[in-house]
Amino acid sequence: MASVACIGECMVELRQAQGGQPAGQSSGQGGGLYSRGFGGDTLNTAVYLARLEVKVDYLTALGDDGLSDEMIAAWNAEGVGTRRVVRLAGKLPGLYMIQLDAKGERQFFHWRDSAAARQLMNLPETDELLNSLMSYDIVYLSAITLSIYDAGGRDRLFAAIKRARLLGTRFVFDTNFRARGWPDRDVAREVFAAAFAAADIVLTSTEDLLALYPGESNEQLMARIPTPELVFRLTEPVSLLRFPGGTSEVRAEPMTNPVVDTTAAGDSFAAAYIAARLAGSDPVEAAQAGHRLASLVICYPGAIIPGYAMPPKKRHRPAATRQATK
Repeated sequence: MASVACIGECMVELRQAQGGQPAGQSSGQGGGLYSRGFGGDTLNTAVYLARLEVKVDYLTALGDDGLSDEMIAAWNAEGVGTRRVVRLAGKLPGLYMIQLDAKGERQFFHWRDSAAARQLMNLPETDELLNSLMSYDIVYLSAITLSIYDAGGRDRLFAAIKRARLLGTRFVFDTNFRARGWPDRDVAREVFAAAFAAADIVLTSTEDLLALYPGESNEQLMARIPTPELVFRLTEPVSLLRFPGGTSEVRAEPMTNPVVDTTAAGDSFAAAYIAARLAGSDPVEAAQAGHRLASLVICYPGAIIPGYAMPPKKRHRPAATRQATK
């Protein structure tokens, strides 16, 4: 069975509970009630991959605390492999809070500077972890993943990915860009360029790239990415594809249900795209699968929709045999 390694960070999430008071409307008791969950972009993708019957491991670092135990249990329950999770004594996962303002808009607040996941590339276990990447068919990570490591850690990760690619592993890079995670945009542009150069498949969007390269056209943005397979999502529900042998435009089917929450739209798109490509679908079919799942996910609150809401399984052609990169 084809396998995927998702690398990143999952954090404790505090979300304003139903009936909680928006910020600025409290009665002197704080900002209202909050519910606790867990969240992270690459973790969301890992969960959807597992639900699409792809063998997937999540690679991260957690503490030895009860919250970390709950995360591990939740991932195992979803079928996400946790054998590559490093547990650090005395450390904790990061935390973020979603708060609604008076207009109902979301604001995010993060406490993650000392989170266990940030140390993943600088541990005694790091070499063994990185060497394991050669055993996977795909390594998937996002720009958020890269933003939590220091320059030396990113260099070690890229070097390991390049070694794995020599044995046929494909590297999929998702440009999920969050400005607050980077010291400045020049550093982000440098890291993005390195990821583009190393990737086999890039999943990106105008939203991500215009934040780094303002004022550029779609053609200019796409030209910055030399990877042979590119999925470029527009602000409208359309993807522009570039792949060996051609280009294509894939438009999502019209929505029939109201949009409730756009959280994890890109994460679920990535999962469906990767699952379809592993199963033998071409890039156009894979992008169609990505749009279908993302269109479903945004009709439910939160990043992970109920299991019963997942689309029915679709049979794909057998996956091609894995071959080493020449």
